[in-house]
Amino acid sequence: ENQIETYLNPNRKNFHDPFLMPDMEIAVNRILKAMKNKEKIIIYGDYDVDGITSITVLKSFLKDRGIDVDQYIPNRLEQGYDLMITVDCGISGIEEIKYANSLGIETIVTDHHEVGEDLPDAIAVVDAKRKDNIYPCRDLAGVGVVFKLIQALRNKIRTRRKRISKILRYSMCRNNIRYRSISR
Repeated sequence: ENQIETYLNPNRKNFHDPFLMPDMEIAVNRILKAMKNKEKIIIYGDYDVDGITSITVLKSFLKDRGIDVDQYIPNRLEQGYDLMITVDCGISGIEEIKYANSLGIETIVTDHHEVGEDLPDAIAVVDAKRKDNIYPCRDLAGVGVVFKLIQALRNKIRTRRKRISKILRYSMCRNNIRYRSISR
């Protein structure tokens, strides 16, 4: 009965740690760098339900944070982007990612399909079906992998905000003490 309640009404404590997925830390840090530097990001996804849902969820999350992001449904990749994030695809896109690299576009792959012999030459390959995966659930949909990426990003952003506010509080207290001792 507890399992049913948890399944129907999950909270943050019920989710597995997204950083158990391979390359999640690398992917999150690269996206945070792109956010900080106001880089141009493109989300590359398939045109099936999982791909379109994945694009929509990730694009909404990034746009809500003021990030310049476009989506791309397979046709032609153009220059002018700094970072490409694949959703629901990319694990078998060895040649396509080589091509993106040649255009100067760094790639983060988020996928849920079976991994072949070789991984694409991306800066991060987040896929629970990798041999080195320690994330407990291997059977997420593409949008599930995107959800874990967003969860990891939110965790990092929240941790940074807490750290910054702690530093601000500390410096304000120190300055207030200094001010009081000088004015006496």
